[in-house]
Amino acid sequence: MSVITDWTDHKAKAFGHQALSFRHTLAERTMFSDEGLISVLDRYPRERLGVFTMGADLTDTSSWRRGAAPADLSGRQLFEAVMAGRLWLNLRDTDKHLPEFAALCAEIVAEKQARTGVKILKPDMGLLISSPNAQVFYHLDVPLSSLWQIRGHKTFRLYPREAPFVSDAEIERFVTREAEGQFDFDPEWDEAATVFEMTPGAMVTWPQNAPHRVTNGPMVNVSLSMEFMTPPAVLRANVMYANSLLRRRFGLSPKVQDRLGPVALAKVALAGAVKSKRLRAKKTYTPILKPSFSLETAKG
Repeated sequence: MSVITDWTDHKAKAFGHQALSFRHTLAERTMFSDEGLISVLDRYPRERLGVFTMGADLTDTSSWRRGAAPADLSGRQLFEAVMAGRLWLNLRDTDKHLPEFAALCAEIVAEKQARTGVKILKPDMGLLISSPNAQVFYHLDVPLSSLWQIRGHKTFRLYPREAPFVSDAEIERFVTREAEGQFDFDPEWDEAATVFEMTPGAMVTWPQNAPHRVTNGPMVNVSLSMEFMTPPAVLRANVMYANSLLRRRFGLSPKVQDRLGPVALAKVALAGAVKSKRLRAKKTYTPILKPSFSLETAKG
């Protein structure tokens, strides 16, 4: 049985290049019930759990804070904290840690490849469990992404990948991991946003590096966030990485090549060489945003 129920020839051809909305059947699966989610929270590696809180002002990105969940908090207590607070739990790489998510990720990847003919690389299936009225500020992702709504209602706003909404230099900072999370947002930009109202069974995917933000309705929300690469997406990411080096070291204003050619190949080689050197120097990635609060108060 297909996970996505409304594939069309247009959607198959536009996949990975355009903003597209789909319908899916995942909301019907018992793994996303309260008890299913509590079991996931009990079994997911606690040290990898992303715990975040934020304010209500959509321009106050400084209110986005990383927290920590003590190992002795049960999955039920974590879920209750989400229901009662203003939290956003991000379980990255759930497919790498829990077998049922590994199977689901493989199922979705196989379907996307069969329907589109596009090779899916480096899939990362994350589970998002978030509080009523929580939000994720204006931000962008380096890979391609898709958001699958399972429970609740959220509003997803997508913005053009161009000035004034974002610059190449800003994207480059995310590609080189010098920035993460949110960046400056002007509420007037909402006039140019494409708005998707996400209810259970809705999925949206969008062009690589396009800025977006998310606002929950007044209920607990459960979603899947699936990041992935395709060969063109890998090319773009490496070109942007090389462009950052050319911009900063030589004061150039390099263009982005979206197709393979001599210039793009040279940039891919440059990016690969620098990444390899940096990887040898530093084996692990340390998040820029450090924990500033603990969910100790959720105990009891």
